[in-house]
Amino acid sequence: MKVEIIFYEDRDFQGRFYECSRDCADLHSYFSLCNSVRVESGCSVLYERPNYMGLGLYERPDFGSQIAEHIEDCPLAQETFWLREVHSSVVMDGAWMFYEQPNYRGRQYFLDRGEYRKHMDWGTTTPVVHSFHRITKF
Repeated sequence: MKVEIIFYEDRDFQGRFYECSRDCADLHSYFSLCNSVRVESGCSVLYERPNYMGLGLYERPDFGSQIAEHIEDCPLAQETFWLREVHSSVVMDGAWMFYEQPNYRGRQYFLDRGEYRKHMDWGTTTPVVHSFHRITKF
């Protein structure tokens, strides 16, 4: 088994560690806190929460050029990520609302858990996303 990424409990690649070569939905069983990560090979996406929770934002269609993985509300996406457009997205958990204007204003687009390969998949004709928030109550 080839090690692709190593998670360390302490800073500067010190302390207890876990070597990983496949998907891992929850690292808490190996250690309680991760303070440094070394990628030995390949590409990896890391999530702050267990079970791949969050929202993946991509600059290009079909999940090209990932901008960020986000788990919190964002009233000013352009300032936070230096982006004006989101061309594709993956909702790992829960549901999110995209807005065409900052501070949760303008046209709204509901995104439930799933993959959105192009902005038209969430019902818009333009990839402009200036703010978004997690839906916590239906």
